[in-house]
Amino acid sequence: MKFSVEEFRDWENKKITLLGMSGVGKSYLASKLRRDHWFHYSGDYRIGTRYIDEHILDMIKSEAMKVPFLKELLRTDWIYVHNNIRVNDLGPVLSFVGKLGNPELGGVGLKDFIRRQAIYRQAEIDAMLEVPAFIHKAQAVYNYSHFVNDVGGSVCDLDQAGVIESLVECTMILYIKVTNQEQENILIERAQSSPKPMYYRPEFLREQLEIYLPQKGIEYAAQIDPDEFARWIFPRLFHSRIPRYEAIVKPHGYTVTSEEVAQVNNEEDFLQLLELAIERNN
Repeated sequence: MKFSVEEFRDWENKKITLLGMSGVGKSYLASKLRRDHWFHYSGDYRIGTRYIDEHILDMIKSEAMKVPFLKELLRTDWIYVHNNIRVNDLGPVLSFVGKLGNPELGGVGLKDFIRRQAIYRQAEIDAMLEVPAFIHKAQAVYNYSHFVNDVGGSVCDLDQAGVIESLVECTMILYIKVTNQEQENILIERAQSSPKPMYYRPEFLREQLEIYLPQKGIEYAAQIDPDEFARWIFPRLFHSRIPRYEAIVKPHGYTVTSEEVAQVNNEEDFLQLLELAIERNN
């Protein structure tokens, strides 16, 4: 959706999709808005609780069955496994995605990693296509006036017709951009200090493995140190996504900076920032 400032002010039920790399402030903004009674739709929370919950449980049970004591308890239904996924703690989702590399170092083998990546991709597609239904639910069932869609950083890599078009049709797209080298370095260093599982486009992953394996003198993906590979690939992932975000926002949305987002403390600040973004675009 595109607006003039006046049209935006007159937009009674505001619906915003936050776009940008992990760490730029999307969840920070959503948490601030939640306190001001905005409905917070977390894409990753929906993925974990609706679309890959059973996959996560199967993964956990498979590991538990390797322990004779737990195996007997599970087989006799004396215990059960339950996910405790929270909006601000998506650990089970990350555990399912996993990090590519040596299983003995906590990694996931290449074949299983690719399988999990495909499952996650489809789950994110399905979760994004549900946004219009949740906008209706937020208003009709929960009586929220405004809606914020906190999407995963990988939404630009889904390459699925209809996903971005659906979000553009029902929400205002707001891209949070890292605009200077210092902020970029901070984001990359933060990600590398505590490497997390990520989604990679299949073509991107294949290209990066073709560089990484010979560079490190490694023959197979099973020899990869999972954390080392995650640290190595993150800056490349970061830079590969920037033009993909910009290809979405240029025709369809608005851009603010991560520094501007860090100054937002409440709904009033957020709305002023959106009006500034509209003015700059127009």
